[in-house]
Amino acid sequence: MKIRVGMGFDVHRLKEGRKCIIGGVEIPHHTGPDGHSDADVLIHAICDALLGAAGFRDIGFHFPDTDATYKSIDSKILLGRVVSLLTENGFSIGNIDSTLVMEQPRINPHVDTMKQVLSKVIGIGVEDIAIKATTNEKMGFIGRGEGVTAYAVALISKN
Repeated sequence: MKIRVGMGFDVHRLKEGRKCIIGGVEIPHHTGPDGHSDADVLIHAICDALLGAAGFRDIGFHFPDTDATYKSIDSKILLGRVVSLLTENGFSIGNIDSTLVMEQPRINPHVDTMKQVLSKVIGIGVEDIAIKATTNEKMGFIGRGEGVTAYAVALISKN
């Protein structure tokens, strides 16, 4: 068995009046990540981690923001396509470890729901998904509440 690891990163501006969708869950807040799709920063980082582990380039290559097909698309659909791509190429997903960095809204009350949503899309157990949240201690664009970032690491294997 060949074991591979990939790392993903994503960042989005926060925009007033935009839905705050993170980890496939809509979180009540007056700002939300802005982007071509639903701008789910956590799912985008997970996609990049999975794609990178498999050596399949990045999310922007597979789902370019210049393609109207992906305008406002639910990022769970993109993640499902990434999982299918890996499966079709003989990969199995072991686990996901991720970290969200943002000042507001508070993420911890939503982590269990996010894990359940992601578990269904990825096809692994909730115990195989870690979502951690932290602030940027009021420093920089994240600290000023202007943006959000996410990091993810994925472990995959191929027989």
